[in-house]
Amino acid sequence: MWLGVDGGDTSSGDQMNTYIALFRGINVGGKNLLPMNELVVLLEDIGTRNIKTYIQSGNVIFQSAEKNIEQISKRLTVEIKKRHGFEPYVLIFGLDEIEKAMVENPFPEAETDPSRLHLGFLAFTPKSPDLKKLDGLKKESERFHLTDGVFYLHAPEGVGGSKLAASAEKLLGVPMTDRNWRTVCKIREMAKE
Repeated sequence: MWLGVDGGDTSSGDQMNTYIALFRGINVGGKNLLPMNELVVLLEDIGTRNIKTYIQSGNVIFQSAEKNIEQISKRLTVEIKKRHGFEPYVLIFGLDEIEKAMVENPFPEAETDPSRLHLGFLAFTPKSPDLKKLDGLKKESERFHLTDGVFYLHAPEGVGGSKLAASAEKLLGVPMTDRNWRTVCKIREMAKE
């Protein structure tokens, strides 16, 4: 889990913190179905507020007085397992972490084609990523860059047929959830509203 918020318990009267939850592998190919309206109810039931969702692939902005995002993630996955029978991988970030990932984009010229620029948000920093193998898989037009928390991929021909995109998570050796630039921009915009 990519943590950027101080852990700790909350007490009544604490201010609300804005978080972004990125779900990995829900509502894809008819598997791990979790309608967004049911996810909103579930989030309300675990004490979060001001919940907004963006598209069906699991992008959620919410507020909570809880400062320990690991606790939020655990409660969320337990409830989904209980109600829907599967346990998705959920990465939770503060708005500042999403903005940092955007500012550090190494391919700013690719922002004009937002469906071809992807940010793979990593659960933790890869200890021994196989960058040589990743480099060997990329098409001539593709570029990638790895930071502690994000795998950036510019795939001008799209990620659908990209061997690099298909193998990135395995070769990095950490759980990752991918979003294109358009989605990241929309999530940021919704979180700032």
